[in-house]
Amino acid sequence: MGQVLRRENVAQFVENLHKSGKTVVVTNGCFDILHVGHIRYLQKTKSFADYLIVLLNSDKSVRAIKGDSRPINNENDRAEILCALSCVDYVVLFDEDSPRNLLDEIKPDVYTKGADYTMETLPEADIMRKNGTRVEFIEFVAGKSTTNIINKVNSDK
Repeated sequence: MGQVLRRENVAQFVENLHKSGKTVVVTNGCFDILHVGHIRYLQKTKSFADYLIVLLNSDKSVRAIKGDSRPINNENDRAEILCALSCVDYVVLFDEDSPRNLLDEIKPDVYTKGADYTMETLPEADIMRKNGTRVEFIEFVAGKSTTNIINKVNSDK
């Protein structure tokens, strides 16, 4: 079962993992309504390293990105759900719209994003290059998204 790490402790924690010879993969997102696309994405992400850390957008951050009607599930619930997955080792909440600063502090071995990004469109690409972090792009499961789920629920009313 995963654990929630405090943002201010995560860089030192990852440094200690690196010193012990362990590898760390990081991904980020809102993970508002968990679905099979998320599960497969996280399982694939975990396959790249010994430890998976999910950088989770806080409620404040989700509202800034997705609008006032989101998130559906609050940050504590989303963190607990992610921690219950066997592939997730740690969750770190962050308030910014982007995890750029946190990624620069953590310096993971691998960073994953959805395959809708490329190195040319990845906002964090410069940080990944600077820190020597390998980037892996993961294909989505067709038709599976939180937005699709919300739209289906709203259309069924």
